[in-house]
Amino acid sequence: MSVNCLLRYTMRLERKHVAAHLIPHRSLSGAEAVNALRPFYFAVHPDFFGQHPREREVNENSLKRLNGYLDNLQKPGARSLQPMKLTFYVRDTKDSGFRSVSFTLQTNDVLSTVMNVLKSCSLPVEHMKGLKGSTETSKGAPGAGVPFYRPIRWDKSYYSFTGFRDPEQELEQARRVEPTLSLWLRKNEPEATKKYSASLPRREELSRLKEELCHRFHLSDIRWQRSWGVAHRCSQLQSLSRLALQNPEALINLQGHTVMFTDQSGMNASGHVMLGTMDVHHQWTKLFQQLPSYRSLQQQTDWLKERISLLLGGTQVIHKEALGPVQPIAEHYSTLSLFHKNLLSGRLHLHPRSLQGLTMQLENDRSNPSLHEMGHFLIPTGCDPPKLQLFLQSHAPEARQRTQRRKQLQAEEESVLKQCLNTLSLRSLSKEPSVSSSQMIQCCQRLLEQPSPLLQGLHLCVSHFFSVMQDGDLCVPWDWKS
Repeated sequence: MSVNCLLRYTMRLERKHVAAHLIPHRSLSGAEAVNALRPFYFAVHPDFFGQHPREREVNENSLKRLNGYLDNLQKPGARSLQPMKLTFYVRDTKDSGFRSVSFTLQTNDVLSTVMNVLKSCSLPVEHMKGLKGSTETSKGAPGAGVPFYRPIRWDKSYYSFTGFRDPEQELEQARRVEPTLSLWLRKNEPEATKKYSASLPRREELSRLKEELCHRFHLSDIRWQRSWGVAHRCSQLQSLSRLALQNPEALINLQGHTVMFTDQSGMNASGHVMLGTMDVHHQWTKLFQQLPSYRSLQQQTDWLKERISLLLGGTQVIHKEALGPVQPIAEHYSTLSLFHKNLLSGRLHLHPRSLQGLTMQLENDRSNPSLHEMGHFLIPTGCDPPKLQLFLQSHAPEARQRTQRRKQLQAEEESVLKQCLNTLSLRSLSKEPSVSSSQMIQCCQRLLEQPSPLLQGLHLCVSHFFSVMQDGDLCVPWDWKS
């Protein structure tokens, strides 16, 4: 695949937005959308994943993006939205398990979007028949732009009638019976030590394979999108190592890259080479052959970021993938290209270095610009240029203060984390992406004030819930009880 092919792909994406904008939308109010999606919310609600913090985190983030997508569809004069890929963990009420479901939203009206979500999750759609009829008779009716709202709280009688568990009640019960850290460690430390000892051979094999592959093919790093277990990660590296033995020439193009095992193959917005864990060697080899074209597209992406920075007074476009799903480089290029064209049409008047040192993140599913608590701007791709200029200039002082505060927190977090590692004799100390720096600092300071000898030699991850992982890692909530 050449860079021209990739560019043509992104141009087709842009033409789709223009063509879709000409199609009349069926109207479905926010209240009707909520009722229609009730089976879906019961299947993915984060409160039902209390013992699975990673799955809970994925569902929380995907729900925010889905609701933003629906909200934007209902705004008067809404423009067509870019395709959005979402991943949810869907509960199975029969066996108390859950399954992973990924799908892409490419619809341009609320009704079609709701139908797409329900069908993608294999949920019933019979209750949609009445809504279909009402929307067809009320197309274009006033009130179609009623904002989509969340969170949703159902009447207690609904849980009594359906037999579903009330997430609020379960959460409150969990809080009441949550043990203290010392009691939980006394009960679970033997199990964690046993699992860790059993995982040692796999951990050593993982470290050996990673070091060997990085050295042989001059890789910058090898990473994983998800927190897979050691055995799972070992099998992925073994698969890549077998390919390297069978066809070493295929991996030459990987030199200098960071390899990331994810759900799909390609290159992400950060320029990392993604290897889909479900793909076979043939698909990986084909990707390696296409890497020169991907690198050309990455150069085009970097050029667009430089042009955008010049137009916006030195503000840098950044991309954070810690919580969100992986964004392919072609999709990222398309977003930057649309935003750049939008800026050129606005004739902005910003001094070249007036906003130097500030950062921004582009979001397709956002309608209004905002300032994140960590100091970076969250900007809609289709934001009106004059409105954007006014927002950036008026919020620049506050953004600088928050950015400075973030840097101070990160430095303090790094310092107290090292102190914890040494004082408590931990093998490793990490945190979930959803745990903020201030929460991590508070947790570490309390661990230092009340040290437990049971933590010595263990791998500790600060999260929101207590859990013993399959390889012996311990997860503890950042706000554990004394």
